[in-house]
Amino acid sequence: MLLRLKAERLKRGWSQQDLGFYARISVADISRIERGWMKPYPRHAARLAQVLGLKPEELLEEIVPMPETTNTHV
Repeated sequence: MLLRLKAERLKRGWSQQDLGFYARISVADISRIERGWMKPYPRHAARLAQVLGLKPEELLEEIVPMPETTNTHV
């Protein structure tokens, strides 16, 4: 499973460092949140949501990534 936070970050082509810069949150905290080791503090959730255009409660939604398609037709 993939957290919406990470999916949105990757969709934008951002590193954890980029997201940390935009949201004013340490890279270590972003890593911990994305790995499920910690929940974001309310102020961090608000900043992340604002930067990513989400609601704070959407950040930790688990999503199923779309499988990469391969062309099996010859």
